[in-house]
Amino acid sequence: MQNIFVQIKCELGKVYDVAEALVDNIEETEDLYSISGAFDLMIKFHLEDDIDIGRFINEKVQTVPGIQDTFTIMTFKAFK
Repeated sequence: MQNIFVQIKCELGKVYDVAEALVDNIEETEDLYSISGAFDLMIKFHLEDDIDIGRFINEKVQTVPGIQDTFTIMTFKAFK
């Protein structure tokens, strides 16, 4: 299994709609947080090893209505 974190910038007034759509429609969602700074949300996905991360982000995440931009962080090792 592999974990990735994705920071998401939403269109104005769409944060709650985007958060709800992500949680309801993407089963790989592990955790979802509202955050401060340049992005509005940060989501952790738990993916099978054979999942193409680029295709997953492109087809499942970036197609959610209300998402303006994403920034993907790949992880290497979990220490806890």
